[in-house]
Amino acid sequence: MPHREVPERHRRFARVMRADATGAENRLWQELRAKQLGGFKFKRQVPLDGYILDFVCFEARLIVEVDGHQHVDSAHDARRDAWFRSAGFRVLRVWNAEVEENLDGVCNTILSELRNSGE
Repeated sequence: MPHREVPERHRRFARVMRADATGAENRLWQELRAKQLGGFKFKRQVPLDGYILDFVCFEARLIVEVDGHQHVDSAHDARRDAWFRSAGFRVLRVWNAEVEENLDGVCNTILSELRNSGE
């Protein structure tokens, strides 16, 4: 993916979001950071194309979003996901409660998506 210039306000916002992550985001980050999940490198709270991605693995072109109730049936999220799918990414959305209650299951789902990245 070619390098894109990111506006400074997006960088600042992403920095704030990293510092103010939800409990579920923090729990999942502990499993994804430092190539702990299958050796895949993730970044968190990444500004890209005017959006802030919760987690992204550029190698596998996988975006993982951890959502709360405010995202139920969100038209904005549907447009955003379509934008990234058109750019060749896969988008996986998981609920905060899923991460809190079944972290191993969420990690297994992510790992399965990562391993299927070449198909």
